[in-house]
Amino acid sequence: MATEPPPKKSLSNLRMVWERVLRYPGHLTAAAIALLIAAGATSGIPYAFKLIIDRGFSGEGDIARWFEYLILLVIVMALATATRFYFVSWLGERVVADIRRDVHANLLQLSPAYFEENRPAEITSRITVDTTVIEQVVGTTISVALRNLVLGVTCTVIIFLIAPKLAGMMLLGIPFIVVPITLLGRKIRAVSVSSQDRIADVGTLTSEVLGAMKIVQAFGQQDRETDRFTDATETVFAVAKKRILLRAIMTAIVIALMFIAITLVIWQGATDVIAGRMTGGDIAAFVLYGGLLAGAFGALSEVYGDLLRAAGASQRLDELMRVEPVITAPANPTELPSPPVGSLTFEKVDFRYPTRLDTAALEEFSLEVKPDELVAIVGPSGAGKTTLFQLAQRFYDPQGGRVLIDGVDLKDTDPAALRRRIAMVPQEVMIFAASARDNLRYGRWDASDEEIWDAARLANAEEFLRAMPEGLDTYLGEGGARLSGGQRQRIAIARALLRKDAPLLLLDEATSALDAESEAKVQAALDNLMGKRTTLVIAHRLATVRAADRIVVMDNGRIVEQGTHAELAAAGGLYARLASLQFDDPA
Repeated sequence: MATEPPPKKSLSNLRMVWERVLRYPGHLTAAAIALLIAAGATSGIPYAFKLIIDRGFSGEGDIARWFEYLILLVIVMALATATRFYFVSWLGERVVADIRRDVHANLLQLSPAYFEENRPAEITSRITVDTTVIEQVVGTTISVALRNLVLGVTCTVIIFLIAPKLAGMMLLGIPFIVVPITLLGRKIRAVSVSSQDRIADVGTLTSEVLGAMKIVQAFGQQDRETDRFTDATETVFAVAKKRILLRAIMTAIVIALMFIAITLVIWQGATDVIAGRMTGGDIAAFVLYGGLLAGAFGALSEVYGDLLRAAGASQRLDELMRVEPVITAPANPTELPSPPVGSLTFEKVDFRYPTRLDTAALEEFSLEVKPDELVAIVGPSGAGKTTLFQLAQRFYDPQGGRVLIDGVDLKDTDPAALRRRIAMVPQEVMIFAASARDNLRYGRWDASDEEIWDAARLANAEEFLRAMPEGLDTYLGEGGARLSGGQRQRIAIARALLRKDAPLLLLDEATSALDAESEAKVQAALDNLMGKRTTLVIAHRLATVRAADRIVVMDNGRIVEQGTHAELAAAGGLYARLASLQFDDPA
């Protein structure tokens, strides 16, 4: 993968989050103003108590006035806090939505090779679990941190104005608080990243088992899968316990040290009051400000742990956004001929899959498919048949040789332009959890309902689609659960039919797993689909390719025979042996 070195695991990883927060200066400014007002009102409350004690209790003026000031401060604090909550929560949700969108958009640009080397289920976990951690931090934790930071600074200034000697004594204890935060924070950071990785493992396992539920139940492996899931969740719990313990220790140390310092300072303050060097209002206000200051530092110690978790989550998401696609368009892509020709050429192609570099999928492979020609590709499993389709659509680039469409090297043109010229019917059809309409028009999203029905008719899919309770609006279920195998294949054919301008058709044996009746309907649909297109068909059942213009026989990544069915059956080679296994009379 062409990626930059991963960033260092620290709070600097939150830069990615901060950059997205800055996209919304209006909401950020409103949140900041509300935060300052709320912190200011909160810091004014202890001073209001000082006025009540020193002036109200002494009979200096109407005592009600000082209580009215206190009530006004409380109302301002409440309104500002509510405003701050709204804007920071909005920012949290907005930033998470942006991150998910950016990650997903980048993933869609990556080639299949990336998803061979990186588990899709783990990637899904990152997009869901890790973004939830970031949402909590942006929408709550950072706001709390800033509020307590502002409050802490304000309270520090005020206590110096009220009693400089006592304030100095209190601040002497700060180094004893900062040191444990720093030391324990490093350990919490490492454990937080590990915790997120273990949570991703649980998501991966869940996705895998739920996707294979029929296999799990068919082989009676429920107990084993329960044990596997239990082991995974217990691992998460074990790592989480370590993180929680470290955070609890850090919180206990910080709060204990802070309140011990406050107690000692108050002790000295009480002595000063008795000696007449301070008023009762001064010591009351100092105690309240000291309590706010201690609470602010205590909250910051907890916030630091949350920030470290978010830094770990941010790093994992940033890694996904930093992955650069291997398959890209050149700076100045060559335009494909217009109108399309419909030719496909492989010139001495060598190819190995990234995850199987020790095994050659194709070696010195050369093949020219002429316009409007129907070419069948046959051979044993592992011969390299499907690899041809992967290369033709430029999901991979060959390590040697060239692949050309209409005479243009695929590396020289825009992959999107290339794929618009190809219609594909895979053996394993992907049906999305959406309506029939959306599944059909996946071949051409701007197709009208009339065009969709025309394609469905040619694909022999109109009858069962009209029989559905809501027609094209019928929900097809996860993976097309409401359709039979033959119906799913005909949906795929209708998709390909909607790509009217695609001169090249790739068919990965679309009838191999169907019963006789379904196969007949699908084969009739395929005949309509092929029309005047250049067609390359992978055939496992040789009966479906007898009428091909040319049959190419592959073995171990090479072409071993070519010819018509009759020529190859008479030659007595690999094709004849394969045919003898399927036909009573191979000729």
